Amino acid sequence: MRIGYRTIKTAIGVPVAISIAQLIGINHFVSAGILTMLCIQPSRRRSFFSARDRLLACLIGITFSSLLFETLGYYPAVIGLLLIVFIPVTVYFNISPGIITSTVIVLNLYNSGNITLPRIGEQLLIILIGIGTALILNIYMPSVEQKLRTMQEELEMNFQKILSEIALYIRDKDRAWDGKELIMAEDILKESTRLVSLDRENNVLRSEHTYYDYFAMRKEQYKLLRKMMPLVSRIENVELISSEIADYFEKLSESVHPGNTAILFLDELNTLRDTFQTIDLPRTREEFETRANLFRLLHEIEDYLVIKNNFKESDISFVRNRKKKTKQA
Repeated sequence: MRIGYRTIKTAIGVPVAISIAQLIGINHFVSAGILTMLCIQPSRRRSFFSARDRLLACLIGITFSSLLFETLGYYPAVIGLLLIVFIPVTVYFNISPGIITSTVIVLNLYNSGNITLPRIGEQLLIILIGIGTALILNIYMPSVEQKLRTMQEELEMNFQKILSEIALYIRDKDRAWDGKELIMAEDILKESTRLVSLDRENNVLRSEHTYYDYFAMRKEQYKLLRKMMPLVSRIENVELISSEIADYFEKLSESVHPGNTAILFLDELNTLRDTFQTIDLPRTREEFETRANLFRLLHEIEDYLVIKNNFKESDISFVRNRKKKTKQA
């Protein structure tokens, strides 16, 4: 069982907050630990917003407590009345995450039996200690850069396998493939979306995120790969053009990488389309359906390449450098 960093932060923050409150001499020192636990968040941005919401809600809770308890008395029914008024107010001001935190402060004031300025000051200290401890701990957030880089590599390997299997199936209709790479790619895209979102929240001053754009691009390409599967499965006959398209997909599978060389394959795609114009017309229904599916397959792969080409500027040098490295090796 793996212990997450939020668990570790909570385990550190709660006793620290309680110790500080206890050292200062605050009566309800445990409340500081409760506030810290409630304020530990998975990202810096959420932590800031959580601290803001809870602070404002606590201030409103103190105000309502002072008015209602001192006016109507310290009775359980008054707590119910306070919550009937207080909760809609927090919802109206969009600070409802602070309801539980402020309720802790409200109950502390109720338990005191007499609201005075020193007791209000004590609750403010609890709020500052609890929320402040959580904010300090949330300054540190583990980097997900390496995880995203690994996921990028795994996703590209799956794309390579998918394109390679398409090429093999066009050549040999009897080839069996379980399609697990499609499922794996989908899982990677879902997890990468979560991690990228978390990383963007941790870097509040950074407006752009390289991996956000990258995985968004791959997600659109993945949709097209899924659309290609039914087309490939309906290719019944093997023709000369089928072999050329299979070769094309095989070369494409070997060129899945972060760089952008899509323009090369778009040029080759136009050549394949020209070939379609020169071959003899189909003589049977099966031949016609095969060519129609192959032609639609070229249309889908064109969209696939255009998505990559629009993602970043063409990077033909990437291929040249890679060829040099291959020769040197």
